[in-house]
Amino acid sequence: MIALAASSSSSTSIFDQPGTLGFLVVFGMGVILYFVFRSLARQLRKVNEAARAEAASQQEAEAAASEHRSPAAPRSSPNGSPPTQ
Repeated sequence: MIALAASSSSSTSIFDQPGTLGFLVVFGMGVILYFVFRSLARQLRKVNEAARAEAASQQEAEAAASEHRSPAAPRSSPNGSPPTQ
């Protein structure tokens, strides 16, 4: 039994050293996370651009709606009560 344990420690595999496998796992996760975060930044940029475009179109629609209001339509006074005539 002791001879079996002694013979297994003389292996020259790359994964026999302490920390080699751990280093490769951590390095691989780092590479994967780099690409995931890069993709996430790209998607967030798209969402930000879409939100800005939506806000701009909403402002344009509000401006167009305010231009097309009838001047004869009654408007409320600054205090919120109906205008007196």
